[in-house]
Amino acid sequence: MNSIQRAIAIALASTLPWALVACDSGTNTKMDEHAEGDGHDHGQEEAPTDPNRVAIPAAVRSNLGISFVQVERRRVERTLRVPGRFEYLPTARREYRTAIPGRVELLVEQFDRVDAGQPLYRLDSPSWREMQQQLADATAQIERFEARLNTFGPLLAAHQQHEDSLHESVAVWNERVEQLQSVREAGGGRVDEFAQSRASLASTQAELANVLEKKAELDAERQQTHADLRAARARVEYLLDAASAIVSRSRSELSVVIETDHGPEPAWANITGIEVPASEAGVVEMLGLTNGSWADEKTPVVTVVQPDRLRFRASGLQSDLGVLRDGLVARIVPPTPTSVGRAVPLTDTMAGTITLGLAGDPNDRTVDVFIVPDELRPWARPGVSAQLEIVTDSTVSPELAIPLAAVQRDGLTPVIFRRDPSNPNEAIRMEADLGKDDGRWVALLSGVRDGDEVVLDGAFQLMLATSGSIQKGGHFHSDGTFHEGED
Repeated sequence: MNSIQRAIAIALASTLPWALVACDSGTNTKMDEHAEGDGHDHGQEEAPTDPNRVAIPAAVRSNLGISFVQVERRRVERTLRVPGRFEYLPTARREYRTAIPGRVELLVEQFDRVDAGQPLYRLDSPSWREMQQQLADATAQIERFEARLNTFGPLLAAHQQHEDSLHESVAVWNERVEQLQSVREAGGGRVDEFAQSRASLASTQAELANVLEKKAELDAERQQTHADLRAARARVEYLLDAASAIVSRSRSELSVVIETDHGPEPAWANITGIEVPASEAGVVEMLGLTNGSWADEKTPVVTVVQPDRLRFRASGLQSDLGVLRDGLVARIVPPTPTSVGRAVPLTDTMAGTITLGLAGDPNDRTVDVFIVPDELRPWARPGVSAQLEIVTDSTVSPELAIPLAAVQRDGLTPVIFRRDPSNPNEAIRMEADLGKDDGRWVALLSGVRDGDEVVLDGAFQLMLATSGSIQKGGHFHSDGTFHEGED
């Protein structure tokens, strides 16, 4: 090993957090001999015979953090990549405000998960008691109108009977007057008797007219009472609708009669505190005031969101409007182009179709691009940034591609490490035959096929260890250090 190669190996080993161990798990003396470049024993480890092959057993993969990515078929040349972030859909957030002033008692905490119908807060309001009083007055008025209507039947029946008797009296007096008139024309009869009969007839007719007038007045009063009763019932209905909006209960629930200590009463009369329930299941995002605060009308108290109602908003360039259109297939990809550390896996993507915004930004020369994922991944959160891969032409045949992060540069030569399909503990160093890239993925024109895997994380360490020593070959030890040759 020359001095440059020894320096690379030592630098690589120094970056590892684990202590160096001997090649054959021997004594510390052999570790010293290995560190000084003297003879060492490789034990049971076998070096690859091909100089382009590098042994990467499980311990080496773990120590170097080596990860693999499968070769994919992609329309790299027809893929447009734009940055963006997740945000809630406009319908994902619901605010619960006070309909009337009152004192608020919170029943939930921030970030609590709530179910539909679960109480969020309780409101103690004098305005609600005023509405209960209005309902009580309107209900009592209905009872009065109904009682009054019940009296019109007997009154009209009595008037009808009186009217019928008067009609009979008028008929009798008419007959009597006609008889006396005939007698008088015949030269008989008494004048005073005839005059008295005519006076009685006139009096009876006047009384009948008075009865008919009173009957008409009673009928008009009955019609007026009917109208008043309909108005009173409508008022109760409107008051119940208003009460339903305030207490978040249906009108039928408020109207049902329940047994109380004071006897049967409607449900609305027994509501002392208003409990506001959640209309939909979700998570409490924000509390608008402190517990026990006095809230005015329309004060925001609790905000509940549905975490699964997300969309992705990206900023596309206006110069790409020639290829951007509604309905294009797209994928939301994690912000980190590798799988190193605790990053989201590169393949954990979300698919959907895009919708262009209605307007663009003249200053940034961008246009909003929206996508609602068909299925959300656990890492999707409001405000999390990511990238949107938009396929502008799905008719083009896809080509084999790998992440750009898997390509390393050994001087001017692009290098990739393909996992041996027949031996997963070996990687094959290859000069990459690259095509076009979209900024994150690059097409491979040769050297790989469907199902192959290439080294993603750890490719740089492999490149450093094999740089300038391809003809000699080499292998890694379980501690992550690299050695040339076969022994």
